[in-house]
Formats: sequence, structure tokens, C-alpha cells
Amino acid sequence: MASVGLLLAGAFLLTALYCGVDPFGHAPMARFPRFEVFPVELPPWSEIPAETDGENRLQRAELRFVNQVQGPESIAFDTLGRGPYTGVADGRVLFWNGRSEICNPKPSMLSYLENEHICGRPLGLRFDKKTGDLYIADAYFGLLKVGPDGGLAKPLTTEAEGVPFKFTNDLDIDDEGNVYFTDSSSNYQRRNFMQLVFSAEPSGRLLKYNPDTKETTVLLRNLQFPNGVSLSKDGSFLVFCESARGRFNRYWLKGEKAGTSEVFAHLPGFPDNVRTNEKGEFWVAVHCRSSLYGYTLSKHPRLSKLVLRIPMPTKLHYLLRIGGKLHGVVVKYSSEGELMEILEDRHGKVVSAVSEVEERDGKLWLGSVLMPHIAVY
Repeated sequence: MASVGLLLAGAFLLTALYCGVDPFGHAPMARFPRFEVFPVELPPWSEIPAETDGENRLQRAELRFVNQVQGPESIAFDTLGRGPYTGVADGRVLFWNGRSEICNPKPSMLSYLENEHICGRPLGLRFDKKTGDLYIADAYFGLLKVGPDGGLAKPLTTEAEGVPFKFTNDLDIDDEGNVYFTDSSSNYQRRNFMQLVFSAEPSGRLLKYNPDTKETTVLLRNLQFPNGVSLSKDGSFLVFCESARGRFNRYWLKGEKAGTSEVFAHLPGFPDNVRTNEKGEFWVAVHCRSSLYGYTLSKHPRLSKLVLRIPMPTKLHYLLRIGGKLHGVVVKYSSEGELMEILEDRHGKVVSAVSEVEERDGKLWLGSVLMPHIAVY
């Protein structure tokens, strides 16, 4: 018994030494010596929506452009109804009109991360319905615009209040041409999105760009991974996802509450983009469902920082945090923030990750920043 105890003690000490030294730099924080983990304000676990799609309806989705695109996060249709247009991982925005052979980037989930800061990474896409201009939130190049005939995108803004954008994410445009958009972090670029997930650092911002004055205004700051943005049907407010907190918020643009924000709804997981349909309802893409493991780490930053010192590959830390595997979830909310519908593929057989849901002509077009295809339900 004594020898067994000594062996266990020795194994424990060696493991502790290995974790402390991390000789191969596997721990997610190894490349970030000043890495901090911030507390996340979350509702009680019992208040997170637990509804599921018992039919796994997303398994009925059709995959299109398989292995012809990589990471088509956002989807848009132009003022003539042509499309879809989407931004892909090699920095281009592509357009299909029954032809898919125009692009054939290599399909690999994370292969572009190393160089995407050079190539650019288009994320949110929106057309100005009046001018036909396409506005692009590029993770590295800021807010861009390209005319109705296509071509090279023109940069519009790359900073606000002297602070450069590090992770421009999504946008929407009001009837006057003002662009509302998010910068997910002032410290982490998109290629370090996993570290942003782990840290939940509160440097994200909600911003407004005025095309007439060329001025960029900060509407909200100290946000934890602000993400998708969408205006209400009447334009009185916008909603934006705050991914680290698993919720989306309402920011009032008009009326007595103009300039204030409030929690609009708690989501069943880690949200990405949000889009408004013709009825004024909101479709939210949920990157993954909440796991008790991830929830616990988010509530207890000291424990999270301790766990992140374990020298496992970052991908493994990430998979543990999202419940072990990717699977597609999309959620519809009413214009008042009431949960209306959940569609999912719990086994990830057909739709394993969704970044955006665009409803058009009775179909849901599902984009994914990770997958080499678009899904249509």
C-alpha cells in the first residue's frame, strides 16, 4: 500500500510539474503572458432556455456549395433578389446566381487562421436597400463598402475614439444609411477567438458610422464578445448578441429610451449573428448550447484560469467548454423577445455549426464561419 501511495504521489507531482512548466506550450494562455479571465454575468442555470427540437429538423437541411467555400459566415441577397452573397475565409466576398464554379478555396476549418489577418476576413454582410451598395464588416480591415457592380472594397472606418478595431464582426443599416456594427474586442483578433471565448474580456463595443459626416461613434462599450447586430422592423431599436454572456440585448434608437440598452432575451447557448425576418421576428444562430462545464467556468474566473493552465491543445479546451461536440442550433424570437421556435441537429450529422440564419422566400439559409458549405432548410 505504501508503494502504491508513493507512486500516486510521484505521478501527481510529475503531472503538477508538467502543467506548471508546460514544455510544449499547449495551454491556451501560453502565447499570452498577460492573459486574464474576467467574470461573466449570467442568469441562474435554471433560467437558460432548455427547450429542444425533438425532431432534429436541421438534419433535413440541404447542403450547397460543398467544399467550394470555406467559412461562409454571413449571407445576403441584393436589392434585385440575386444571391446568395457570402464572405469566405480567403478574404473574398462571393456571389452565386446558379453558378458555383467561380470559387474553390481549400475546405479546412482552421487553415486560414494563420494568414487571414493579411487576406482579410469578411464576416457581416448587408446591402443598402436604397443604393445597392454592399457593406462588409471585415474582422481585420474594419468597415468596408463596395458598389453594386462589385470590385475592390473601399475602407470606411478602422477606429473609434483613437482605438483601432481588432475584431469587426457584424453590422446593419438603417433607412438613413447609418451603419451599426460591433467590434468584438480591442485586444484579440479573430484568429485568437478561442482566447477571447476563454477570457470573456470586456473590451467589445457597439458602434455607429454616419456616411454623411464620416464619423464613427461608440454607442456602448465594455461588452463581452459583442457579435451579431440587427435592426427591428420599425427601426426603433436594434438587438445585438453578447456571446460571452449568452444573451442578446436591445439598444433603443428612438423614443424616450433612446440611447439606453437592456437585456432582450437569454439564449440557450453561445450566440453568433442575428437577423430580422419580414415579420419583425429575430433568428439567432447559436454556435453551441450552454454546457454546465462552460457555465461553471464562466461564473468562476479563478477556476477557469486554473483549468486553462492545463497543457491540453486549445481545441480540446474549446470542445470541453461547448459540451464535447459541435451541433447546429437556430432560435427564433418574437419582436418582444419571446422564444418562438428552436431548430437543431443535436448530433451534428448535417448541420454541425451555424453562424447566421437568413430567412428568404420560405427557406432558411444557414451560414457557418467553420464549415465548407451553406445549408438550406
